[in-house]
Amino acid sequence: MFYILENDKPNFWNKAFSQVRLEQNKIILPHYEKITEKKAQKLARKTLKIIMKSNVRKIAISNNLKKEKDYIMCIQSEQIEIVDGRWLYLMLIPDILNYLSQKKNLEKQKTRISILINDCTENCLQMIKDLIPQYQNINIVTNHREKFEKLEKQYLEKEGILLTITNNKKKSLMRSEIIVNVDFPKELINQYCIKEDATLVNLSPNVEITKKRFQGTCVQDYEITRNQQNVEYDKLLEENFPMKELYEAEFYRKQPYENVRKQIKRDGVKICKLYLKNGVM
Repeated sequence: MFYILENDKPNFWNKAFSQVRLEQNKIILPHYEKITEKKAQKLARKTLKIIMKSNVRKIAISNNLKKEKDYIMCIQSEQIEIVDGRWLYLMLIPDILNYLSQKKNLEKQKTRISILINDCTENCLQMIKDLIPQYQNINIVTNHREKFEKLEKQYLEKEGILLTITNNKKKSLMRSEIIVNVDFPKELINQYCIKEDATLVNLSPNVEITKKRFQGTCVQDYEITRNQQNVEYDKLLEENFPMKELYEAEFYRKQPYENVRKQIKRDGVKICKLYLKNGVM
């Protein structure tokens, strides 16, 4: 795992020759007030040269560097995995919904949850199964009903559990207090009638409700704390790496949902912030 950051006090030669340094597992770039596209590509090539010499194909980029889109695009073009907290987002949905329930004083068993999903991965399926006993009123909105038939049969006759699978654009979201958008794009989600004061939790980036009557909350991102930290983590946090990305980097993406959830609980991971379209919760 490499951590990529800027040196905010580079010497003249570092800046003049775009020197990229490796210090243990940190790749350090010189700081510029403005990086041109040509300079960004040059820095990316030097970064990739360091990465390709190792067996590591996973990196984290400090918040200060994330604004350099040309640099990031060059890195991504070589199939380098950049941790960004989006994979972990799905694994933390039970904690995020619990956080929302407490903030909004919602009674879990009376709260209607809708999940917008078309691509039913194993992790998504396990996440839904994790939510069903807690909320008991789950509404799956999908264009691929056939992918959820086994799940529907599993809970069909269980007392107290209401699991609905639908794709009714006029009715399916009208009574949902919380909507979890797994993979619906902006164009599709805005075809549905949505409860005016609903809370939308977006796993898909850059999705928003454009309907004029919608006055609800759009959760775009999150941040976490954890009980078990170490000196390296503390230093990286000071260097402007988000905790969610440091923590996501600990996992392999093929790890089963159940194993990830066990580690989350073992490490005492908590949601500390939800980033909204226009604020923080």
